[in-house]
Amino acid sequence: MTDKIFVGRRKNATARVFLRSGSGKVTINKREFENYFPLKDNRDDVILPFKVTETAGKYDVYVNVNGGGVSGQSEAIRLGIARALESINPDFRPALKAEGLLRRDPRMVERKKYGRPKARKRFQFSKR
Repeated sequence: MTDKIFVGRRKNATARVFLRSGSGKVTINKREFENYFPLKDNRDDVILPFKVTETAGKYDVYVNVNGGGVSGQSEAIRLGIARALESINPDFRPALKAEGLLRRDPRMVERKKYGRPKARKRFQFSKR
C-alpha cells in the first residue's frame, strides 16, 4: 500500500503505524495482537477504524508503540490506523470523522503543584 508511517498519540503514548495489504494480522512491538492487549476493550479499540470503514481483514498492521499505559497505547494505535486508512482512501474520512477517530485526544495528566500531595488534592485542614 503506502510506504508511509503514520503516528498516533494519546497521553504519553506514541504509536508508529504501518499498513500493508494482507489478511488482517496485527503485530504490535513484534508481538501478537492478542498477547500484547489481553483485555478485550483495548483490542476492540485498536480494530474500531476497520469496523467503521468495513475493511476488517484487508490490511496487515505493524505497530511500534512506546510510552504511556495500556489504554493510552491502544488509543494511540487507533488514531494511527485511522490516519493511515484515511490516506489510503479519502472516502473513509466522513465515516472516521463521524466516529471521532481522526481527533487527537488532547487530555494530559495535570502536573503536581508544590505544597500539595497531588495536582489538586490538598493536605487535610486542621482548625485547631
